[in-house]
Amino acid sequence: MCRQLHRSTRQHRPTQQHRPTQQHRPARPHRPAVTARPAPTGSTRRNALTRIPPPAPPAPPAAGRLRTLVRVRVGGLPGAFWVLWTGSLVNRLGAMVNPFLSLYLTQVRDIPLHTVGLILTVVGTGSVLSQPLGGFLTDRFGRRAALTGGMLANAASLLAVGHVQSLPALTAAGFALGVTIDLFRPAAQALVADAVPAADRTRAFGLLLWSVNLGFSAAMVLGGHLATRGFHLLFWVDAAACAVFGLLVWFAVPETRPTATGHHSGSYRTVLSDRVMVAFAGVVVLYAVVFQQAFATLPIAMARNGLSGDVYGQVMAVNGVVVILVQPLIGHRLGSFDKSRVLATGFLLAGTGSALLTAASAAISYGLAVAVWSVGEVLVFAVTAAIVADLAPPSLRGRYNGLLGMAWGTGFLIAPLAGTVLLSAGATVLWPSCAALCCVAALAQLALAPAVRARGADSV
Repeated sequence: MCRQLHRSTRQHRPTQQHRPTQQHRPARPHRPAVTARPAPTGSTRRNALTRIPPPAPPAPPAAGRLRTLVRVRVGGLPGAFWVLWTGSLVNRLGAMVNPFLSLYLTQVRDIPLHTVGLILTVVGTGSVLSQPLGGFLTDRFGRRAALTGGMLANAASLLAVGHVQSLPALTAAGFALGVTIDLFRPAAQALVADAVPAADRTRAFGLLLWSVNLGFSAAMVLGGHLATRGFHLLFWVDAAACAVFGLLVWFAVPETRPTATGHHSGSYRTVLSDRVMVAFAGVVVLYAVVFQQAFATLPIAMARNGLSGDVYGQVMAVNGVVVILVQPLIGHRLGSFDKSRVLATGFLLAGTGSALLTAASAAISYGLAVAVWSVGEVLVFAVTAAIVADLAPPSLRGRYNGLLGMAWGTGFLIAPLAGTVLLSAGATVLWPSCAALCCVAALAQLALAPAVRARGADSV
């Protein structure tokens, strides 16, 4: 019965021609076809276990990595900056007279030691005036004119010192040399601030420091070699390097001085009324006093420990090596940090190096201390000029940098007197005092940090 019912049902099903056509059927959603996977066999399992993964993408070639490395550290800076960088390198390669001037006066001119001290004091006095005057000329006549004029005047002063005969003429030439020796610097720093965007200025000033140390290190070696053949060669080479720098900037760098507007078209009275800038200059004086001890008292302290001048030269060579190696490694990263904190860190590293000198007695311990404060030097010199660029109105950048230069000069004048007085009481008095001074400078800079940040946010 059930079998008959089933057969009857099949007989009444519609045939193919009576089924609904495709156009009358309701649309069905499309489902992707599923392909059945074959069951893995023993051989398949073994192949899966022994299958070699696809090779990793090849590493970029060494040349590509080198290009990336260079681009991160030096890329994105304008051509005017690189002209200035090249000129600074040439200038420092020829900067041979100042390190050997005392030897020239005593050995070649046979001038008594106390008279040499007087002449060098006159040179130092002129150098205190150099950057304030350069700052005025930079804002008054433009960056190119001030830098080129300063370099040519410095070249003439160098030749005068190397060739005048009488003592009064030599003293006058020495004063002119001091006045012109840093006449170009405010113009150079203002040019960087004008041409380089604010975000890249710390890196740019760090690269300038690198070129200066690179050139100066080579100049010390080359100058010593030339001095054995005749001191007058030093004056000619130095003068030629100054002239090349000045003319290179004159012909290859466009003028960047902005048009003075409103209350920013002022004088040094305007600069001195800026309390943040004046306070910052005071902080720089504190550090400059400590920095100059490397030349004022460190050789004396080392001699008291029985170390010769040759050892002092080797220890100071550590400074140049550290700056040349460290600056390219960290210079491009400094712009991402707060400038005041970077500067305070540099001061503390200088203080740490000074503290290490308290117990130094051998060349290796002196070299370690110099290496520590040299890292601090990289931080300080990269950030100091960048902070001034943030604080200064564009039309007064020359004068602001002139005040900064005067702060350095003031510290350099104070350093020998204060350092020798403290050293007479012992190295255990001098070097802890320097460390304490660095700590004071760091705390003062951190106190200025909010004002510096606020001004930096508005910098262009």
